[in-house]
Amino acid sequence: MNISKDSAVTLSYRITDAATGKPLDGGHVAYLHGGYDNLFPKVEAALEGLAVGQSASVDLAVEDAFGARDEALVRTIPKSEFPPGVKVGGQLQGPGPDGQPQVFHVVKIKGSEVHLDGNHPLAGRALRFDCKVTEVRPASAEEIAHRHVHGGHGHHH
Repeated sequence: MNISKDSAVTLSYRITDAATGKPLDGGHVAYLHGGYDNLFPKVEAALEGLAVGQSASVDLAVEDAFGARDEALVRTIPKSEFPPGVKVGGQLQGPGPDGQPQVFHVVKIKGSEVHLDGNHPLAGRALRFDCKVTEVRPASAEEIAHRHVHGGHGHHH
């Protein structure tokens, strides 16, 4: 079966920094193909029509990947406002610049200050997305209704 709209697709993938070739992420992901915003649009376009065993490599400009960094999402908060045990690498949710919930990453603790960043860790970077198709099947009606793949490397309810 070839990848087309409403296919449940599983990929093995590797993401590298486009400028340096440094590996940044990798693994397996399952997504619903066909414009459901489960994968970068340029990658999804490159995968259209491929079958199990085929590969794709896509260079993603900053705006095609995780977007530009937004310095309004960088904050410094007094450590006294956090519960004991706050650690670098931790995550917490707080209001973003628009008042909507935003996930912030603890990126540094310096003395009495905790430095938070609400940007995706790969924001501001051009990336290379290399992947191999490992499974393609028709999506279930429930997956299409929920706009994502269930089970395996997909979403679990």
